[in-house]
Amino acid sequence: MTTATGVITTSIPARLDRLPWSRFHWRILIGLGTVWILDGLEVTIVGSVADRMTENGSGAGMGSGDVGVAAAFYVAGACLGALLFGQLTDRYGRKKLFLVTLGVYVVATVATAFTFAPWFFFLARFVTGAGIGGEYSAINSAIDELIPARLRGRVDLVVNGTYWGGSAAGAALALALLDTSIFPIGLGWRLAFGLGALLGVLILVVRRHVPESPRWLFIHGREDTAEEIVGGIEKEVERESGEKLEMPTETLKIRQRNSIPFRTIARTAFKTYPRRAALGLALFVGQAFLYNGITFNLGTIFSTYYGTTSSFVPVFIVIYAIGNLLGPLLLGRLFDTVGRRPMITVSYLGSAVLSVPLIFVFLSGAGGPWGFLVLLVATFFLASAGASSAYLTVSEIFPMETRALAIAFFYAIGTGVGGIVGPLMFGSLVEANDRGLAAVGFAVAAVVMAVGGVAELLFGVKAENASLEAIAKPLTAQ
Repeated sequence: MTTATGVITTSIPARLDRLPWSRFHWRILIGLGTVWILDGLEVTIVGSVADRMTENGSGAGMGSGDVGVAAAFYVAGACLGALLFGQLTDRYGRKKLFLVTLGVYVVATVATAFTFAPWFFFLARFVTGAGIGGEYSAINSAIDELIPARLRGRVDLVVNGTYWGGSAAGAALALALLDTSIFPIGLGWRLAFGLGALLGVLILVVRRHVPESPRWLFIHGREDTAEEIVGGIEKEVERESGEKLEMPTETLKIRQRNSIPFRTIARTAFKTYPRRAALGLALFVGQAFLYNGITFNLGTIFSTYYGTTSSFVPVFIVIYAIGNLLGPLLLGRLFDTVGRRPMITVSYLGSAVLSVPLIFVFLSGAGGPWGFLVLLVATFFLASAGASSAYLTVSEIFPMETRALAIAFFYAIGTGVGGIVGPLMFGSLVEANDRGLAAVGFAVAAVVMAVGGVAELLFGVKAENASLEAIAKPLTAQ
């Protein structure tokens, strides 16, 4: 499609930021935010059924060491998918890509259900990860560009936190599907992946009605379409509230472009905002190492060190997931009121500090699996809010034209370092059946999280209640 470009003055960002919460915002939340439910479902189903897939008669032909390898393949796919789809999202628009990436996820998840050998499982997990990685860049950028500034922090944390709603659902689902009195040993885990794909199809139907980001449209020479979308939203809100919206006075002068070169985007991140780049990397590496390392291997930890049966592991994972869900839900509003820097610092450093008694309980075996679980939930209550804030941070602190690729880049690098090394390291340490070695993994994760907290303390950006354009001036602004 050819578009005419020039210099325009627009009030669209201010008009979107002044909107009261409405049914439109609920549609955004449901249509786009549900991607994290899918990711949580995916990761937790694998964590819950992994032990079953290593048993004789499962039909998967996998060993316990293959679980960590599969996790690494999933994360590698997510990193590459984020980079590929992130660049395409900034170039071709948010909507096109968040439909494509969800389609990739659905197809790959269906394929996973037909796993017959480790290599096939690794390949299916890689492609599934590519779809999810692309979702992160397309969805986070669209949500932040459509949600009012005063609510952006809590909404972003809640959206990212719904990952754990999917996680709890995945574990509860696995609890039923792994019951051999209901489903044969080689069928239940396959149905778990099939149901995840079905949920993806339902979300795809809802998502078709979510509009393109008006901010992306007016930068790419389609201001008429952007005006039409925002005008329609305003009319809907006025009908719903019964009140006339006031027209804001703030405007933005933009030089439109059809595309922005990758070298311009890279230069912006590392030359214009080097401190912000360091912050993004530290936050992502910290949360990715902690979460991917422990969550992917949690079922194996309980079965190896506490003798928990594979059919009962999902009970522990449900409780663990609920604790993670409560973190962003209960703390999210504080990121808009108390502020980004203090809350991100507390969530990262606090989870690192709580890891100390967690390691002690794990080493001593005190309290058994339930004592370990209590401290695990407390640690990850804070860590989950911190992990969600990493996505919020990189989505806010870079210019509009680079937003999706910035999310993709920091997700890919941070997750590539923390998310691949973490599962592989934890998987090998857990397989050694030595509490001392496994505790080393927990200690390393705590240190890496602490580094993220220190980085926020030094380089954090005051972004609460500020428009995206005020936090980082658009490259095309005149």
